[in-house]
Amino acid sequence: MSVEILTFLFFGALLLFILLGSPLTFVLGGISVVFLYYEMGSVGFYLLASKMWETMQSPTLMAIPLFVYMAILLEKSGVANDLYSMMHLWWGGLRGGLAIGTVLICVIFAAMSGISGAAVVTMGTIALPKMLERGYDKKLALGAINAGGGWGILIPPSILMVLYSLLTEVSVGRLFAAGIGPGLLLFVLVSIYIGVRCWLQPELGPALPREERAGWGPKLRSLKAVILPILIVAIVLGAIFGGYATPTEAAAIGVFGAFVATLINRQLSWRVIHDTSIATLRLTALVIWILFAAHAFSAAYTALGAQSMMSNLMGFIPGGKWGALLFMLMILFLFGMVLDPVGIMLITLPVFLPVIREAGFDPIWFGILFIIMMEVGYMTPPFGFNLFYLKGVAPPGVTMSDIYSSVIPYVLVTLLGVLLIILIPGIALYIPNLLYG
Repeated sequence: MSVEILTFLFFGALLLFILLGSPLTFVLGGISVVFLYYEMGSVGFYLLASKMWETMQSPTLMAIPLFVYMAILLEKSGVANDLYSMMHLWWGGLRGGLAIGTVLICVIFAAMSGISGAAVVTMGTIALPKMLERGYDKKLALGAINAGGGWGILIPPSILMVLYSLLTEVSVGRLFAAGIGPGLLLFVLVSIYIGVRCWLQPELGPALPREERAGWGPKLRSLKAVILPILIVAIVLGAIFGGYATPTEAAAIGVFGAFVATLINRQLSWRVIHDTSIATLRLTALVIWILFAAHAFSAAYTALGAQSMMSNLMGFIPGGKWGALLFMLMILFLFGMVLDPVGIMLITLPVFLPVIREAGFDPIWFGILFIIMMEVGYMTPPFGFNLFYLKGVAPPGVTMSDIYSSVIPYVLVTLLGVLLIILIPGIALYIPNLLYG
């Protein structure tokens, strides 16, 4: 049977079972194993088992449950409440200041957690009601939280970056370093958008009345709220970038820092430890199955010979390698509307990476573009995860329609950031090149 027919059957079966509502990980792994057996016989199973065993021995894999544990524990530590109180004192006197300050807290939370939902749920619970009480435009506030919450997968440490590293065999340290510049760029772009919009339309983000603004004393005292978060971030990332620890060892240090932060905020209890451990176990087990499915898909895809066929097809796209890159980003954007980021990673990376390498693009640079597009997927209708996280914690007056429409300008701002990173690759590559050569 020709490779074209096999590829059509392969992806057709995948699409059919996804539309039937079957779990993507098991669908992808199951279909891949069937086609692998058809193409290679029982030898394919030995190949697959060997690759899985090799992955299970990777020290980087241990970083995933540790970073997940750190993120969940920090979410329960009460750090976010102190950060919001500090931000309210410093930024409340500016037009749109509460929204910009909320976005800044999302940056700090992203650097502590490594997952997307943590900042969205926390800021949706703490910051959103406060902004609405102060007369902020509903859509401006919702969009700011939605956009800022997505940076958890871009600003290191990032669970999705660890997965990308495992699947593509690029350096997770370089990938972490590459996320810093783009993360700060998106923060600046979103802050400029909020500031300019509220300057032109003051009613969207009114400043606090003068009598409610804090003096320098309370402002300076409030800065103690950032000491623990910055210390945790500095130790974790400093250990990795300074070459003092592997990502796994740094993640263990981060877990210890999260315990200290939770203890200092008097939130540490056996119940918190139990709930955090169970949640980490569930997420880690999910990641392991994802890796199994990814290896099965990659092996089957290669055995079918579809890799060369896809590379040839990319050659027919107008615009050469830049046209192919634009096409891949469009695919990621469309997939992000209907699939979860991990599923998109499983389906697209085996197809895209050979094309990226053949075109001469840096896989670290492409990895950052990939992660940002996954971030866009978190915030775009109809099935973006952040949309539903936000709806789950939003006040009763906030409708799903409000949340859907609020993301449009923030998606456009994020896509502008993607364009800038494409035009100026140094935004992503300068820091990893500086640190690692």
